[in-house]
Amino acid sequence: MEAGYCNRKKTDGICESVCDSEFGSKSVLSMSRLKCALRGFDLRVLLILLIGVPILIFAIYVHGQKVTYFLRPIWEKPPKPFTILPHYYHENVSMGNLCKLHGWKVRETPRRVFDAVLFSNELDILDIRWHELSPYVSEFVLLESNSTFTGIKKDLHFKENRQRFGFAESRLTYGMIGGRFVKGENPFVEESYQRVALDQLIKIAGITDDDLLIMSDVDEIPSGHTIDLLRWCDDVPEILHLQLRNYLYSFQFLLDDKSWRASVHRYRAGKTRYAHFRQTDDLLADSGWHCSFCFRYINDFIFKMKAYSHVDRIRFKYFLNPKRIQHVICEGADLFDMLPEEYTFQEIIAKLGPIPSTFSAVHLPAYLLEQFDRYRLVDLQAGGKKRCSFYGRWWLVRSELRGFCVCEGFVC
Repeated sequence: MEAGYCNRKKTDGICESVCDSEFGSKSVLSMSRLKCALRGFDLRVLLILLIGVPILIFAIYVHGQKVTYFLRPIWEKPPKPFTILPHYYHENVSMGNLCKLHGWKVRETPRRVFDAVLFSNELDILDIRWHELSPYVSEFVLLESNSTFTGIKKDLHFKENRQRFGFAESRLTYGMIGGRFVKGENPFVEESYQRVALDQLIKIAGITDDDLLIMSDVDEIPSGHTIDLLRWCDDVPEILHLQLRNYLYSFQFLLDDKSWRASVHRYRAGKTRYAHFRQTDDLLADSGWHCSFCFRYINDFIFKMKAYSHVDRIRFKYFLNPKRIQHVICEGADLFDMLPEEYTFQEIIAKLGPIPSTFSAVHLPAYLLEQFDRYRLVDLQAGGKKRCSFYGRWWLVRSELRGFCVCEGFVC
């Protein structure tokens, strides 16, 4: 036949008519062969492929990160465990006995203490931190930039609100560094650049050998009695990480006690460098609080999400929707819709879902409790919107307010 080739040597009887079409064109013959092929194909399987495959691809696109995090115990081994040092404290026990309980000797005079931080916009947390540490710190060192780690231009929030921290002014070494605003650069490069600058500012502040240097983010707050212990005791490790209670969004949501990046150093010129990674195996138990994303207003949440080094976690624009953020922080869920960053399936499964609320206000920063009314107050703002405390709606859970969610009062 002229229109195409047909082999008659073998047939299954289904498509014989294709070969019998002696006058068909090539296009007709091709269509016939397609129909022939589809006759032997289950239509339901075809529909599953056409509908199911795109859905599967979309699901991987949306939830692929969750799958990766859930399987983390398979492809990543946990880091070397810390050597946890027991922490002894009671307000009625003398410093001499406290040092002895830790295996250290008490000093005749305490060491000087320098508290150094990089500042972004955490005014409330900084206020609580400095009031907690004020009785024990010799010099506060603060560096801020007009750039976020992600290269976004920002206001100098501390400079504009400096009068709020008048109680620390006589012991403050303040510095400002201009941002480099390099587009497309890894945020950790800018972060490292600012930490190096903070190193220089610490030297300007007058630190000397064997002074204590606190290295931690603003929201990683060592307890005052921890710093008092370390400044009065001899033979403490030269570098000591601090185990902090991990809170999220407010002191209402206690996540765990696995925050460890804060550290205290016995300063050594030419050797000590300001850093925010693991620098030793020693970890002092129960040494303070880490209140992550603890802000008063929704806009502050959005700013930090876009400003800090893990900006890659904003996988979709709707993550920044104010209503979504308000709902997430009220429920104690994850802002970035991520699974827990753990190394065993048991720990991952145990942390799935919203963080349960805690109703304990025992052993929180003293200034937080002293300013109880300030942080629990709900009042009307411009435009009739409400403002509520970011330190926990449990402050407002009275008999007449049961079930009332103060998160509905966040200003967007």
